[in-house]
Amino acid sequence: MPDTDTQTPLRTGFLRSVIRWLVIGVALLWSLAALILVAARWINPPTTAVHMQRRLQAWIHHTPYREHYKFIPLSQISADLQHAVIAAEDAHFYQHHGFDWHEMQIAAEDDLEGDRTRGASTITQQLVKNLFFGTGRSILRKGAEATLVPVAEFVLGKHRILEIYLNVVEWGPGIYGAESACRYYDETAARNIGRQQAARLAAILPAPLKRRPDRMNNYSAIILKRMGQKGW
Repeated sequence: MPDTDTQTPLRTGFLRSVIRWLVIGVALLWSLAALILVAARWINPPTTAVHMQRRLQAWIHHTPYREHYKFIPLSQISADLQHAVIAAEDAHFYQHHGFDWHEMQIAAEDDLEGDRTRGASTITQQLVKNLFFGTGRSILRKGAEATLVPVAEFVLGKHRILEIYLNVVEWGPGIYGAESACRYYDETAARNIGRQQAARLAAILPAPLKRRPDRMNNYSAIILKRMGQKGW
């Protein structure tokens, strides 16, 4: 018969070792992500988790894939487009420190009532998700994201967060960033986009693989109204 008194400490020791290495692995990955955020203060991201996810999906499904990604300074992105994206995605961007607790409360109440009609992720949260986690959804991902959001806010600041987000966010199949989106949909540079065009572009961000700017009249009107309310 096996000596259970001997096996029990062995199993316990093995589990402790596994847990210890898992904790070390998670800590190392988190530290690497934090260092990447620090570097992103000066270095433009060459790619993101979403970009890599789309390449992998195209390879798995044997579908054509062409990536359009050009990073430009925030000063070369129309103020109208900057304002439209903030109005559409994160109206309190300049007031919060990474989390919009008011919007989170509203979203939680909608969930309880079974009437979820809005998201509560800030631009900072979406940037962290784009850079490190892709488009998947899970409690673990949200937890890891939440720990990196304060780091992004602290080391990057609002100007750089908005600049990176507008340059890496997905705007259509293989289309990343404001410059690529403006040239693809409107055949012009991001600096030349006006209010109407900007509102339509911002309107497709929640579902960029399904929506097109020319079909976003209703939502773009709401975005324009929000912009007007803020004096933009």
